[in-house]
Amino acid sequence: MASTNPFKDILASLPKPEGGEFGKYFSLPALNDSRIEKLPYSIQILLESAIRNCDNFQVTKNDVEKIIDWQNTSPKQVEIPFKPARVLLQDFTGVPAVVDLACMRDAMNRLGGNSNKINPLVPVDLVIDHSVQVDLARSENAVQTNMELEFQRNKERFAFLKWGANAFHNMLVVPPGSGIVHQVNLEYLGRVVFNNGGILYPDSVVGTDSHTTMIDGLGVAGWGVGGIEAEAAMLGQPMSMVLPGVVGFKLSGKLCNGVTATDLVLTVTQMLRKHGVVGKFVEFYGEGVGELSLADRATIANMSPEYGATMGFFPVDHVTLQYLNLTGRSHETVSMIEAYLRANNMFVDYNEPQAERVYSSYLELDLSSVEPCISGPKRPHDRVLLKEMKADWHSCLDSKVGFKGFAVPKESQNKVVKFDFHGQPAELKHGSVVIAAITSCTNTSNPSVMLGAGLVAKKACELGLEVKPWIKTSLAPGSGVVTKYLLKSGLQQYLNQQGFHIVGYGCTTCIGNSGDLDESIATSISENDIVAAAVLSGNRNFEGRVHPLTRANYLASPPLVVAYALAGTVDIDFEKEPIGTGKDGKSVYFRDIWPSNEEVAEAVQSSVLSDMFKSTYEAITKGNPMWNKLSLPASTLYSWDANSTYIHDPPYFKNMVMTPPGPHAVKSAYCLLNFGDSITTDHISPAGSIHKDSPAAKYLLERGVDRKDFNSYGSRRGNDEIMARGTFANIRIVNKLLNGVVGPKTIHIPTGEKLSVFDAAMRYKADEHETIILAGAEYGSGSSRDWAAKGPMLLGVKAVIAKSFERIHRSNLVGMGMIPLCFKPGEDADSLGLTGYERYTIDLPSNISDIRPGQDISVVTDDGKSFVCTLRFDTEVELAYFDHGGILPYAIRNLINSP
Repeated sequence: MASTNPFKDILASLPKPEGGEFGKYFSLPALNDSRIEKLPYSIQILLESAIRNCDNFQVTKNDVEKIIDWQNTSPKQVEIPFKPARVLLQDFTGVPAVVDLACMRDAMNRLGGNSNKINPLVPVDLVIDHSVQVDLARSENAVQTNMELEFQRNKERFAFLKWGANAFHNMLVVPPGSGIVHQVNLEYLGRVVFNNGGILYPDSVVGTDSHTTMIDGLGVAGWGVGGIEAEAAMLGQPMSMVLPGVVGFKLSGKLCNGVTATDLVLTVTQMLRKHGVVGKFVEFYGEGVGELSLADRATIANMSPEYGATMGFFPVDHVTLQYLNLTGRSHETVSMIEAYLRANNMFVDYNEPQAERVYSSYLELDLSSVEPCISGPKRPHDRVLLKEMKADWHSCLDSKVGFKGFAVPKESQNKVVKFDFHGQPAELKHGSVVIAAITSCTNTSNPSVMLGAGLVAKKACELGLEVKPWIKTSLAPGSGVVTKYLLKSGLQQYLNQQGFHIVGYGCTTCIGNSGDLDESIATSISENDIVAAAVLSGNRNFEGRVHPLTRANYLASPPLVVAYALAGTVDIDFEKEPIGTGKDGKSVYFRDIWPSNEEVAEAVQSSVLSDMFKSTYEAITKGNPMWNKLSLPASTLYSWDANSTYIHDPPYFKNMVMTPPGPHAVKSAYCLLNFGDSITTDHISPAGSIHKDSPAAKYLLERGVDRKDFNSYGSRRGNDEIMARGTFANIRIVNKLLNGVVGPKTIHIPTGEKLSVFDAAMRYKADEHETIILAGAEYGSGSSRDWAAKGPMLLGVKAVIAKSFERIHRSNLVGMGMIPLCFKPGEDADSLGLTGYERYTIDLPSNISDIRPGQDISVVTDDGKSFVCTLRFDTEVELAYFDHGGILPYAIRNLINSP
């Protein structure tokens, strides 16, 4: 590497304090360039990667200069290549990635290349973050029963991933039951600094889930990408990205008593949403950062997708090193990390004068100004102060249907629905809590809020308060470490008494795996049009995601989840109204059960121990009995089972030849769907349970799968037939072609028939008609799901015309060979008079060299309308992908042609 790198002269030795050396590293100070000292820490990581990987082919000296001159170049939207140090795959996104790798090996074999070239060239960490259905929530044996059920349902998928770990080099698979991928990444996988063959460099990671950003709290640059882009990175392709602006977010002061990290992150999320940070890095600095625990930082970093940033970065300081020691990293490793970062001026030491870093824009927050809050009822950035919640709830009942409205008539707002719950009287009102879940990677990695929840449960138990039995309660820790410290503290028993039994280690309610509500509750909600509520410690509360029957969904800290479960409603003023009546007959108020910061700190100090992390993660390498029993073939080419409903050979490379197909224009295409603003990947990508009347259900029934064995879309992400049928199948989707009717249908324009989206798309394909999608602002916001792009491609969609795109989703559309176009500022489908019933022609040059990133493209309709859009291929590399028909065919052809 050093012999071919034009920066080989700055390769320096990093000595150990006791003699010898840790290894060699590319020294940024050795460049003697004053601009580097002022760069944000996050940009320095991009710079080091470019220098270390500079070969004047994939990464050039000019690319390095662009990054050094960041202050001048970043406003110009310049393109740079980036090679992350590793790739992180989560179970649901990992399966299609391994399917694609297996499929690429087949294609390479068929085209006469060496199929064994298809191997990850950078380390790949794949965590089987199995999603846990919480049907057994109030059960002492939920963990074991859920694990057995998961292996019974997903044996084939797990065996496939175990095969992948053996068939592909450089891939570590963490078995199921270990924890949520992002918490495992934080506590175990994050290197902070790599030592690879004696070369030291900063850890950086791209992951196939948008909450990969959680690792930014550890000083590791990481963000979510689509599975498609991650696969290309695994295969040695540099990621092409626009050099981002960096928002400097200064923190001062410290949090007041009773304020949690969740309150802080919801406040930060709202501030950054208002500021506008899409496509940018956010870097936190100031004395207030030193007051935050590593877990608090990780909580803020985790929610980067919710505030729209590529990442929210916390540089490494003494708090980071303390956390590394706590979580079981070796003393030598931590010494090496500190020595390397200090040598390269990437370490923040609050005992020394701080060099003034330059940022693109600035924000500031005094931590003492943060107040208790929640977010909802439909979006993570719609923050509501706890003291204003009751008034806000009544405003939502009154307001027209929208992000902050349910349009419940005044005369219906106070109705009470009485029903029988397993022999005891029960009742529901608008705002009644029916799901209360301590869940998701955002908060379950944070001991202060998890132990805080336990303290609330303990105080409630001691006063005689109980959660109503018809509220579906659950606790899904992010890793086994949480269970250890909840047990050590003695607080788990109180959580159990309130119904918050541990259901497993993985994504639950936040991803829609709430399970069915009791039939009596479901019927009462449906037949009486009750606006029922879910309260969860998650990061996503988009409509239809948590549960089809909870129209109001609020994000809250774990202790607040317990408090709302005890109250049984979100229609309460915690400052003035009692939560319930204690065993002494007196009213119990919120203040009576809420722990002080000192109580929480004492619990953390005495219960969260280093040995817990070591013992939890030592067990990972040993697997578990169910995992170890899985049998698998030894072949490096996968034996596809045509009858499998879990793992299927996708059609991406069926007709692939060595010559790239070139650009494709779109001729006389029909509009498959016409959307407004804020269509998320939850609307597009198959997620959650498979509805009994959906095309995917029909497919499974035709193949003899019982409804009880449908499992979830996530668990079947390795089968393109099911995923294509589940694309745009969200029950809350609003398609303008249906004139306001909500549901996963569309109009087949040639016949006027109302069909499922899949059936309409297949009709168009059978008749050889191309299709496009019209959309509003922020199209594709939400989780970074590759199927939100793969699905539309398989449905035959050739282009999406939107007001704006979420960053990852736009990239994924390009990766699957589709054309992203943006309406000009101030224009959209409505202002242009487009109904979606027109036919659309998008003329592109037939030669890729005649197309340039961001150029104007004319769109013409069959009724005589013409308008200009911006072509959202943002880089030359993206144009190359388009020329090849997508990123994966491009990678295969490159590998075949490589020596």
